[in-house]
Amino acid sequence: MAEEKKQVEAITSMEEDFAQWYTDIVKKAELIEYSSVKGCMIILPAGYALWENIQKELDARFKATGVENVAMPLFIPEGLLNREKDHVEGFAPEVAWVTMGGGEALTERLCVRPTSETLFCDLYKNIVHSYRDLPKNYNQWCSVVRWEKTTRPFLRSREFLWQEGHTIHETYEEAEERTVQMLNVYADFVKEVLAIPTIRGKKTDKEKFAGAESTYTIEAMMHDGKALQSGTSHNFGDGFAKAFGIQFTGRDNKFNTPFQTSWGLSTRIIGAIIMVHGDDSGLVLPPGVAPLQIVIVPIQQRKAGVMEAAEKLKESLKEFRVKLDDSDRSPGYKFAEQEMRGFPLRVEIGPRDMEAGNCVFVRRDSGEKITVPISEAPEKARELLADIHASLYEKAERHLKECIYPAKTYEEFKDIAENRPGFIRAMWCGETECEEKIKEDTTVTSRCIPFEDNEAISDTCVCCGKKAKHLVIWGKAY
Repeated sequence: MAEEKKQVEAITSMEEDFAQWYTDIVKKAELIEYSSVKGCMIILPAGYALWENIQKELDARFKATGVENVAMPLFIPEGLLNREKDHVEGFAPEVAWVTMGGGEALTERLCVRPTSETLFCDLYKNIVHSYRDLPKNYNQWCSVVRWEKTTRPFLRSREFLWQEGHTIHETYEEAEERTVQMLNVYADFVKEVLAIPTIRGKKTDKEKFAGAESTYTIEAMMHDGKALQSGTSHNFGDGFAKAFGIQFTGRDNKFNTPFQTSWGLSTRIIGAIIMVHGDDSGLVLPPGVAPLQIVIVPIQQRKAGVMEAAEKLKESLKEFRVKLDDSDRSPGYKFAEQEMRGFPLRVEIGPRDMEAGNCVFVRRDSGEKITVPISEAPEKARELLADIHASLYEKAERHLKECIYPAKTYEEFKDIAENRPGFIRAMWCGETECEEKIKEDTTVTSRCIPFEDNEAISDTCVCCGKKAKHLVIWGKAY
């Protein structure tokens, strides 16, 4: 009992201090360990297993759209990075530079990649010659480095894991189609696998990716009402291609300039899983990515026949990611650990259960206990895991909808920003000056111009009172 209590006491209540709750979770659930390299984290097996499952699912979805994986260099020569002015200016404050190699000063500084647009452009310049070479739909799984001043595990670190897709096309229309397609891949993935609802939309010019013509985003709401940008897709138009001199012979037998896209999702999404679904007992993991979907806990495991029954139960559930916890810890400790680590289902089996031919399923999301005939365990597990996913999504979607507030005046806007955690629906004139004023006054930023539920709620900008051009979703963000 003391061990079980210690498990729970290690977590600060999310309502008391959400930031500390988050830190307690990532440490106590052993997702990460802090590194001796300032601002970098060590992703432990429990955290990396989440990333592996995310990667496996997303990679399959990418390949279903015709994407192929490649591996690009870690370093970018300074001259290459400087080819695209807006891009380099956008990343300049975050770039880490290599100036020495083998004990000697380099003749040209090397940037440790913060992203790989310039490398892909350099590649395309060499391999794209004709319209017959297009499109190229490439992606890489890698780490990138951005020298962040303030860091938090998964949410913001100086080195992080991600995937970055880079495609090149014959026409603008094809590039735009791919840009939207990949945004939808992300949105479907986080809904169908991570049980996270999002708002899809377009970033304002101020918030778009450096060098992009347009940026599309999926924005998720965390338990504390803040936004987490969960995946982005960018249409570069032909700007990068012109900067790098990429041309191809078109169907008209003339030189043409191609159009490019880029899209990415990173380990930040693990932070979203924690902050959307977690509770004061620890992680609550969606079945689709949980390292273990089922943990079997034998009760009175030293009694005759209990471990044999537990082993048979495990064998019957082998279609799932399942573990038999046969450690010498008390059942209470095992229950608390399973809750802390967020595994969707616990299955208990002891002497009384065996006599009745039953086992007991316990849901992590609701704590509900269900007595199930051992012979029906696989079927019941499938049913419950599906229902856990659906319940997690419904709860998160309800929270999202309940915490979006309309504001028609600036006073309303500021009051909501100060007192009501969540998103704000408000009209905007399209001027960057108003965005900057809102951020300065309230720390709220534009999240996106939504694709859906975007009907005007007034005719004027919430900030300046001039004629409005867009309804915008605003919010404080990680």
